[in-house]
Amino acid sequence: MDLEALRHMHTPADYRDLAADQGVGADVLRHLAQCPYSFVWQVLATNPSTPVDVLGELCSKRDSPWNDGRLLLLIAEHPKADRAVLLGVLGEVEARLRTSVSRPFAAVLALAGRPELTPEEVQGLAALPGASARMRRGLRHRLAERNTAVR
Repeated sequence: MDLEALRHMHTPADYRDLAADQGVGADVLRHLAQCPYSFVWQVLATNPSTPVDVLGELCSKRDSPWNDGRLLLLIAEHPKADRAVLLGVLGEVEARLRTSVSRPFAAVLALAGRPELTPEEVQGLAALPGASARMRRGLRHRLAERNTAVR
């Protein structure tokens, strides 16, 4: 399947279905990342075929606090997310916690479990104004689990 598939998209559901297709080429997935539908971005972030550069691009997408937090979580959990992508998610999460506009706590916990990031990089999120006591406890717990697993 190539860019020809894009000509047959008539409804938002067509975008979603194409974004979920693991057999679609990287160019199609890159094109879909430009669409205005936040649910398509989330589907892209769950598709194991989504290239790393698309994941990195998705980090800065904005829709609503809930959708943004969900997207960051999905990217942080993506198996292809490399250190550069995860640092992008970390930066976005940090910005949101600094402004207290949204609470991407699930993304924080997902980042804490990723070995590509150091515990110190993630631990800094606990000191930001938007970090709740519950998020800080979860972060400490997740980092402690990670340290136990390494031993």
